[in-house]
Amino acid sequence: MIVSAQRSSAGQLLGSLGQLVIFLWAIALVVLTPLTGTFLPVGIGLVVLGLLHPRSLGRIFRPRWLVLLGLLFLLNVFFGGGQPDRLLLGIRLASANLISGVQMTLCAVLILVATDALSASVDITEVAGLLERMGLHGLGFSIGVATNLLPNLQRSSVDAWHSLRMRGGLRARWLRALQLLLITILANALRHSEEIVLAAEARAFTPARSRATPIRIGRLDRWLIPVGVFSLAGLFLLV
Repeated sequence: MIVSAQRSSAGQLLGSLGQLVIFLWAIALVVLTPLTGTFLPVGIGLVVLGLLHPRSLGRIFRPRWLVLLGLLFLLNVFFGGGQPDRLLLGIRLASANLISGVQMTLCAVLILVATDALSASVDITEVAGLLERMGLHGLGFSIGVATNLLPNLQRSSVDAWHSLRMRGGLRARWLRALQLLLITILANALRHSEEIVLAAEARAFTPARSRATPIRIGRLDRWLIPVGVFSLAGLFLLV
């Protein structure tokens, strides 16, 4: 099965392995680069991901992501701890906070784009199979359960929110209503995950004997690892 999967992806430039390497490379740009020198590495990362996954980059401009990124920027600007040295629209702000706010926002954008690109281009079962081959038995199954849980969690959260709103639960004691909403979402998530685990036990599943799913390998995947390592080293020398 592994040989057939590799042959079927022979015509592709990037397979699942290459997409995973690009994701780890983008995360390394954020994690390993000092905050004071993030503009160049993060900018290069956004350009690369934008060329490879333009749809993932375009999703950042959705209203909910813009609101989240805006809140992140404002938190850094007003609660960054720097000394105010600039007057903007009648508000005294710190230049260091403005710069750090832009840097943190760019890092968040890169992480969001890399995560969306990976989820859109790679089947989660292939990532789980790769972890199984690396000797991390059971971790692939756990990732599969968590990924399978996300759509159900989103659907149950929306249903619980609409049910609470239609019954007028937010009109009085809204804080208590939000606490009950979180408890309902958590209970639904635990119930669904327990159903998956019970189904696996009914089929005599054991992590030690789990079967690794074949992973697609493109023609450029093996070249991406040394290219990613050398590019990270070069960027670190520049910053």
